[in-house]
Amino acid sequence: METIELNPEMKKFVTERHLASLTIVTPEGRPHVTPVGFTWDSDSQLVRVITWAGSFKTKTLDRSETPLKAAISQVDGGRWITLEGTAVVTADKNRCAEGTKRYSTRYSKPKDRGSDRRVIEISVERVMGRA
Repeated sequence: METIELNPEMKKFVTERHLASLTIVTPEGRPHVTPVGFTWDSDSQLVRVITWAGSFKTKTLDRSETPLKAAISQVDGGRWITLEGTAVVTADKNRCAEGTKRYSTRYSKPKDRGSDRRVIEISVERVMGRA
């Protein structure tokens, strides 16, 4: 797979404190869109979204037999970025801790969810935008 490189403006944009829309294409082919905070990990080529076990997005990803397509879109005036790829959700403690740590750095320390914590990881395959 090709490495995704964000230009310098996009790199800065994805570290600023903005919310985004997460769109997951459900197994039925319908989009599920919800506001989220997210982080970009250029080394792993992952978008991470922290969530919890009872959320619709978690349940949608959990019940799917295959990973689902997803996109994160962030906009601020004329600046925007969309990161597309394949999404999975995990309860793995290390992966959830990494997602929570990164979220804390970009936004603020989230509520402790204990064993209810989940993290959605999107393996990014395509980037579009103007920042």
